[in-house]
Amino acid sequence: MPQSVHYSSFQDALLQRGVLTQDQLQASLEDAGKLPLERYLAQSKLVSPEALTLTVAAYFNLPPITLPATLIPPQELIDLIPPQIWTRSKAVPLMKLGRHLTVVFGDPFDLMAQEEVSRHTRLEIIPLIAAEREVTDALGRAKARTDASNPKLAMENIMKGGDADIEFSNEPQGREESIDQTLETAEGAPVIRMVNMMLVEALRTGASDIHFEAMERTSRLRYRIDGALIERPSPPRALHNAIVSRIKIMSDLDIAERRNPQDGRFRVKALKKEVDIRVSILPTVHGEKVVMRTLDKSNLAPSLASLGLDDFAYQAMKHAINQPHGIILVTGPTGSGKTTTLYSCLQDLNTPDVNIVTAEDPVEYQIEGINQVHVNQQAGLTFASILRSVLRQDPDIVLVGEIRDGETADIAVKAALTGHLVLSTLHTNDAAGVIPRLIDMGVPPFLIASSLILAQAQRLYRKLCPLCKKAAEIDPDVLAANQIDPAFFEEATLYEEVGCPKCNNIGFKGRGAFMEVLPVTDAIREAAVKGAPADVIRTVAIKEGMATLKDVGLMKVRDGITSLRAALEVTGSE
Repeated sequence: MPQSVHYSSFQDALLQRGVLTQDQLQASLEDAGKLPLERYLAQSKLVSPEALTLTVAAYFNLPPITLPATLIPPQELIDLIPPQIWTRSKAVPLMKLGRHLTVVFGDPFDLMAQEEVSRHTRLEIIPLIAAEREVTDALGRAKARTDASNPKLAMENIMKGGDADIEFSNEPQGREESIDQTLETAEGAPVIRMVNMMLVEALRTGASDIHFEAMERTSRLRYRIDGALIERPSPPRALHNAIVSRIKIMSDLDIAERRNPQDGRFRVKALKKEVDIRVSILPTVHGEKVVMRTLDKSNLAPSLASLGLDDFAYQAMKHAINQPHGIILVTGPTGSGKTTTLYSCLQDLNTPDVNIVTAEDPVEYQIEGINQVHVNQQAGLTFASILRSVLRQDPDIVLVGEIRDGETADIAVKAALTGHLVLSTLHTNDAAGVIPRLIDMGVPPFLIASSLILAQAQRLYRKLCPLCKKAAEIDPDVLAANQIDPAFFEEATLYEEVGCPKCNNIGFKGRGAFMEVLPVTDAIREAAVKGAPADVIRTVAIKEGMATLKDVGLMKVRDGITSLRAALEVTGSE
């Protein structure tokens, strides 16, 4: 297809600035097809966003600019024209002086956009150029500010807005005629848009769970972001049942059943990623409550090394998972990331020459190359029965989702003694409590001493937002009350949370895990054989080099990764 002189001049800019070679340019033109070259280069990532922005700026003879990640355009400038025009034009206003308005454009090739902004503002535009992603992010922050200040307007925009860019893996199936009216409402455009926007916002904010619940006169929508529940503008109470029915349809559940709990799952494609959604529906006094958990495989740690362990813990874990047989137990409360830790271990162990089988309730993340079995109590498929069958499948490594009873514990320990590496979870307060807990389940102490390689306890903590955290002075009374030696923090700068748009005004962004790792040494084995209580085993482990959960937490505080308050929230004063 012949290129215009305008298009050719941009090519010359790419060549003269050394951004592309002639061969690369020719190949890009062929691959781009009908797509504009600048759009193809941005999508293919053949050229870095910075280099592309600088080249476009040079071609148009306009100043380039980098927008800070925290920039929120002034509300009075956003209000000059309808928000959809800024979005359509990929433009964000920066400042106004007299009749001149400085505007940053993400797509300077769209000359009509500049004209439209000028026409609607009735001001003389001073254009600047920035990367398109920076412009859209700034507009997104402006929209979030508007939604937060006017929840009612935000929900009205969802009800009358266009469909979200989201796909579902299964379509609704035919239902009985007696529920036609419910189906019709659930499949109405506003309801579909609201459910789509709930899911898209959850993925955009990195929420782990979506809570949609019925109050007496209202519905309530909350997202669990970095461990904290954040309330968001809620749909009208009149549409609560329709929204729940829509979620049931997507999860292939019975929309006529409103008296019993139901569990399901579905898969969505949005924001350039594919995510499994696990659904739990619970009848309450005022209506059904829905909790949707987002299971995004891209959030899994790719390896053990990426978990951020201290050197002692990492070496101990690495040594343990490289053993040919034995049992590794990870402990902690529900939602403390135990499964994620075990999956990280499996990522290191998952090679073609190893047979890995798991028994899980439920299977949360589907990992290629691993045989995963879903526990089904109603069908008699328990952890124990699966484990018996798994051991006849010639496994090298077995993952048991949870050891809940003596029968499962006995089979897991015996499997470890007969040449298998077994990984599992247990509910105890700390790593030292694993041995007494197994003894309580009926496992003989000498078998525990022979089979257990490592015990690990963990808690999830919230990481400080790096953009808004500020230095903090710690009250000596707080240190004294929590039995913390002030000398531990000498010459260290401690920080506390503040809150900014980047972290949804929480002050924290992302989560990590405090890990207490207890390698089973000869001294620990000796204590185990004697049936020693947890406090004795704990004392021995500390002498052997183990850092407690509290110690690990204080190290993260000293390193400026989290705040003292956030660390003590999950480890306690001990």
